[in-house]
Amino acid sequence: MTLVELFVVIAILGLLAAVLLPPWPRAKANSKQASCLRNLDQLDIAFHMYAEDNRSLLAQNVAFEPKHDPAFGTNSWVYGNMKNQSDATNALLLKSGEQFPYTPQPETFRCPADSVVGNGVPRVRSYAMNSWIGSGEMEAEEEETPFRVFLKESDLAAGVPSSIWVLIDEHAATLDDGWFMVAMNDTQPFAELPATRHQNAYGLNFADGHAEIYRLRTPAAHIAETQAAAFAQPFAPPGIATTNTDWLKLKQVTTSY
Repeated sequence: MTLVELFVVIAILGLLAAVLLPPWPRAKANSKQASCLRNLDQLDIAFHMYAEDNRSLLAQNVAFEPKHDPAFGTNSWVYGNMKNQSDATNALLLKSGEQFPYTPQPETFRCPADSVVGNGVPRVRSYAMNSWIGSGEMEAEEEETPFRVFLKESDLAAGVPSSIWVLIDEHAATLDDGWFMVAMNDTQPFAELPATRHQNAYGLNFADGHAEIYRLRTPAAHIAETQAAAFAQPFAPPGIATTNTDWLKLKQVTTSY
């Protein structure tokens, strides 16, 4: 083989590599996305099994407060603050949650695409629950709100289960407790952020048992800017969130009248 022929062979191999290799990262990402949806499916089953065993009552969903964790001593669906290094990697703390006995595999609570670690160990949880489910806190947060909170399975049945999300894949920047706040009055748009790890998309499950991937139309950086603007007020000026299609889409499946 001449030197020219060798160069031609190398060029052809390089071209084939360029054509064949790009799908592999996409395939890997798609596999993690599918695994995330399976996790959400399993957690949704656990969510309903708990209610069946507890007279239709949903597991509690309690917001974290910096000075103490009021979730302890309650029937919280999950415990632990992912902003706290010791909590974030504590599987025993995760197992204390009311839903764990119905999904007794710690890895189910973590999105496989979640690469955040603490002290070299992966975090134990990636998901958080809709703030309008399992708690009456949003009624106090938004006085005289026309929207409903869901404390029992019968409440969800009245609110169209296929249109109410339960658990969401939350962004590492805001993931702390198991409570994902959605302000229906737009005073705090994106007070907590959906994850972007599935190629600028996130997973969430619904009260009827199905799970979906929501692709974000807004770049993650712009979502963070919307969040920062809201926190700077601390109440957002009118219109700051109503033009963001990703915020509107999430709100539409958060609660009902």
